[in-house]
Amino acid sequence: MNSKYLVSRSRFIAAAPEAIFDVLATPALHSVIDGSDTVKGAQPRGPERLSLGGKFGMEMNIKLDYKILNTVCEFEEGRRIAWRHFGGHVWRYVLSPVTDDAGTPGTLVTEQWDARHVPARILLRLAGYLRRHPASIEQTLAKLDAYLTSGAGTAAGAAPDPQH
Repeated sequence: MNSKYLVSRSRFIAAAPEAIFDVLATPALHSVIDGSDTVKGAQPRGPERLSLGGKFGMEMNIKLDYKILNTVCEFEEGRRIAWRHFGGHVWRYVLSPVTDDAGTPGTLVTEQWDARHVPARILLRLAGYLRRHPASIEQTLAKLDAYLTSGAGTAAGAAPDPQH
């Protein structure tokens, strides 16, 4: 498969992998950290916290309001979470505990948009996703970092506050 259909960016965040994972596994917080400004909120009746095989809906807007249903397709508590919808491409987060050059403990967070196995992936390229996703992913990682380091994110195991 052609790797141009895998967009991947990483960022060091001075927070424990468990705290970061708690944010990623909480659909109500996805609109707070979304760097594309297309995720507007979680649909009601979905799970408060994601798990493997779990289904969750999101309110979206790309020029028009719409709803999308996602299924969690990868899940390793505190380390990896990914979901896909009917289009087949995968949004994935991989968390690796690390220490930065200054000796600060934290997590290397890698976000990926993976369309390598999508049969009609050429349509995604023609729609401009390959051009837009690198900047959107970098902005999502920056928002995730700001959320966790601003005090809005909570300690691992506590319920995140979706109001922040």
